[in-house]
Amino acid sequence: MKRVIVCLCVLCMLMQMKPTEIQVHKKQYYSTLWDEIQAEVITLQSKSACVMEVSTGEILFEKNADMKLRPASVTKVMTLLLIFDGIKEGTISYDDIVTVTEHAASMGGSQCFFETGEQQTVRDMIKCIEIASGNDAAVAMAEHIAGSETAFVQMMNERALELGMNNTHFENACGLEAEGHLTSARDIAIMSRELLYNYPEIKEFSTIWMDSITHKTKRGESRFDLANTNKFLNQYTGATGLKTGYTSQAKYCMSASAERKGIELIAVVMGAETKDIRNSEAGKLLDYGFARCEIYVDDLLLPDDLCFPVSRGRKESVSCVVYDSESFVLVDKNKSDIKKNIIPYDNITAPVKKGDIIGTIQYCLDETVIHEISIYAGEDVDAVSYAGCLSTIFQKLFMMTTTFD
Repeated sequence: MKRVIVCLCVLCMLMQMKPTEIQVHKKQYYSTLWDEIQAEVITLQSKSACVMEVSTGEILFEKNADMKLRPASVTKVMTLLLIFDGIKEGTISYDDIVTVTEHAASMGGSQCFFETGEQQTVRDMIKCIEIASGNDAAVAMAEHIAGSETAFVQMMNERALELGMNNTHFENACGLEAEGHLTSARDIAIMSRELLYNYPEIKEFSTIWMDSITHKTKRGESRFDLANTNKFLNQYTGATGLKTGYTSQAKYCMSASAERKGIELIAVVMGAETKDIRNSEAGKLLDYGFARCEIYVDDLLLPDDLCFPVSRGRKESVSCVVYDSESFVLVDKNKSDIKKNIIPYDNITAPVKKGDIIGTIQYCLDETVIHEISIYAGEDVDAVSYAGCLSTIFQKLFMMTTTFD
């Protein structure tokens, strides 16, 4: 009730102001009022939380998002990110063979019970990390990539700094309790977005409910079943992952990803007292985020005769094309307020090759560019040769002389 009274008072003030004053005061009050509304809409028991839109990285809601807390096995998001970085860079592949060391096999907590000397492929190790949250698998991969877990942890911390994860410090690759092993809800959202945005193939693993691997030891082969630790997958429509975590000190944590109608969100919950609270609050955060987002779709129909001028070319202009359709996420914005501006690059000079970027389409809201895509050349335009330039000059001179006569 108190917040309703505050809102009514602000509206009364705005009604008494001049239009220019209203714009200024709207900006001043908007942030405070929105914080009040968020607090009213989402009440959380967890220590810390946030929800992020993946395509833009925009935080849609936060509670103590920069508080440094223990992340438990949500740590493995960074471990997986570095694994996929390695696959992209070609330093490792899915089919590489990973040998489990004594150190990796000694990990406690959630594990896949590897024996020293046992070998598995990188692909199966990813399954063990993502589905079963295997600490032994995470450390085995760390050693495979960097030579030692210590060296891999250094890579984790360097990647965190690179991503702007300012409240994070890792001490191990799996999330077991260690002094100083801390991160924040915002930082977890940042590294989760990096993984989902750059390596969407992670969802091929994170959405698996049940799977298995084959243990290969000196005693022979045996099947080991993997059950996903993320029960949220079957509780929330559109859930795609991403990683759960629990220790007695960290309590229940999760980075929950979900996708609906082309919109992808990440909800981070830290320090929940129970698994049910964690899952319930992740769902509440995602519901809130999806309610604030919608997709803007543009069929990208350019005028048929749209051309941009070209200097020093055999043609005076070049045709323009764009590819397919374009869509992007709007947060708390009205589609009808968006203006689209077609802007050619300055001084387009031949030679121009088909497919060269020659301009942009800017989507603007209140004079602010909120999205931008490229316009490409639809044809080749060759440069005029020296002889061609002389020929053009003589032709123009001849025409001038003829006209004078």
